[in-house]
Amino acid sequence: MRGKPKCPVIAIEEHYWDTDITSNYAGVEAFRDPEMLKRLYDLGEYRIEHMDKAGVDMQVLSHGAPSLQKIGAGKAVDLARRANDRLAAACQKYPTRFAGFAALPTDNPTAAAAELERCVKTLGFKGAMIHGLSNGEFLDEPKFDPIWAMAEKLDVPIYLHPSVPHPSVTDVYYKKYMQDFPMVIRAAWGFTVETATIAIRMVLGGVFERHPKMKLILGHFGETLPFLVWRIDQALSRPGAKPMSFRKVFSNNFYVTTSGNFSNPALLCTMMEMGIDRILFAIDYPFVNNEDGMEWIPNMPLCDEDKIKLLSGNATRLLKL
Repeated sequence: MRGKPKCPVIAIEEHYWDTDITSNYAGVEAFRDPEMLKRLYDLGEYRIEHMDKAGVDMQVLSHGAPSLQKIGAGKAVDLARRANDRLAAACQKYPTRFAGFAALPTDNPTAAAAELERCVKTLGFKGAMIHGLSNGEFLDEPKFDPIWAMAEKLDVPIYLHPSVPHPSVTDVYYKKYMQDFPMVIRAAWGFTVETATIAIRMVLGGVFERHPKMKLILGHFGETLPFLVWRIDQALSRPGAKPMSFRKVFSNNFYVTTSGNFSNPALLCTMMEMGIDRILFAIDYPFVNNEDGMEWIPNMPLCDEDKIKLLSGNATRLLKL
């Protein structure tokens, strides 16, 4: 049980920034120290040096928040193409070290679907990442169906990544504590609530009824949903509700990653609820150090066969690496 088995380590929620995108967000760099910014903007040897030092064999790269979800369609469509082309060039330069998730201009769902198809068929990307609400709109709205239909057609997953909560939620729930605890609206809690809510709405909104083979990935051990899925399912099935099985949809259409949550109790809970085949390794670099994730591996309470699935086998199968 102890130790790292002989297998590659593929980390699938590893971020970078593209200056063409981040230049649209005033002050986005203010919260990051120079070393963090250096790591975010690097798609070459410096990143690989950090991977090698920790023992990470491959990163599946995705643009970190903020991405394109807060940029209007008039600008985002061309911006997505340019940014995705640059990411593809990095993946082509280091094909054994990098793979890519597309950034999508979700404010124009038809264009986003076309860009997903281009990125998968032409650039070799493995899916896409979407960051929270699309310009304030929830993703369960039927207008976004072209994206899910294309992901289903291409048989690639969509990674639903956190973004900061809706401004009205932030004001009501978190404003009192934001100054003393700035991460309360981000990784400490706000990210989790926002992303889990979007995922639940997508189930309730019938996204997976309309697109039954669509695959959605959640980071951070599923944003608490594996822990809560029994209760959610039971409560939703009480008298007066529309017939549906939240648990069935969650078990059939969702995958989760370990990004930024290297907890054995969380791992065991998730594995008992979803099975080891639906858990993929991720670190959340550079917001989390590679070493934090890699040093956890020897202490995972898993047999070598299950560790191999988690560390690379499941990613190889799901992403067709």
